[in-house]
Amino acid sequence: MNKNHLAEKRDRLLSILKGYGSLLVAYSGGVDSSFLLAMAQEALNKNLLAVTAASPLYPEWETREAIDFAKSLGVEHMIIQSRIMHRADFISNTKERCYLCKKYLIEEWLKISNHRKIQHVAHGANIDDLSDYRPGFAAAQEMGIKAPLVDADLTKTDIRRFSKQMNLTSWNKPSMACLASRIPYGTSITIKDLKMIEQAEQVLTSIGFTGCRVRVHDKVARIEVDAGDIERIIDQKTRSVIIEKLRKIGFSHVAVDLEGYCQGSMNRALKL
Repeated sequence: MNKNHLAEKRDRLLSILKGYGSLLVAYSGGVDSSFLLAMAQEALNKNLLAVTAASPLYPEWETREAIDFAKSLGVEHMIIQSRIMHRADFISNTKERCYLCKKYLIEEWLKISNHRKIQHVAHGANIDDLSDYRPGFAAAQEMGIKAPLVDADLTKTDIRRFSKQMNLTSWNKPSMACLASRIPYGTSITIKDLKMIEQAEQVLTSIGFTGCRVRVHDKVARIEVDAGDIERIIDQKTRSVIIEKLRKIGFSHVAVDLEGYCQGSMNRALKL
């Protein structure tokens, strides 16, 4: 893609954001929402509020990084405590899990925006998100949540490129997803499993594996790392350290997925 076309996308995004007047950004701290927040700050200045939902569904370090990033931009930032884990329809973990979660969060965002008289609410969905099973995106569309990155035709690659140009610390962060995405549909979501997943992924990160996932199948930890890292993770010394630490966390068995990391791999079960 040539530089002129990229510049046009950026200008289009700024124009869209300025047209909102005031905006609440649903801000997770990931690559997309961080870029959206930075661009909204440029377009709207003080007519902007970032809202982050803290929950057992997200590692604590993600929330801390989100706080630091919003502070670096000088953006007003609100942390709300999600109560989604109190909802039986969510923890039953049907294929509508993401739809229910997003709908609940949107209700909270709209309450805040109405109370603060903020004209619009936006989330960080991009064009690439439209190619996967995204029931959360459907909920956002139904409830009038804006998707300015989609409207500006921005891909994940575009967003990373712009973020790097803007010197945003988020530009090369691995893709993020809630910890419930590591649990197969139909298996109840529990705080215990979420904590085990968080701790197991921290183990892998501390060893040097980025963008990894630990999928949980009962007491089996199925590890997904970049395909180029599979040889390294099955090295005897590395393998022994991982097995020891994950067993201490509570896993009986530890497996490495030979396919490597695949975004949304749990969604394959929906196509069977």
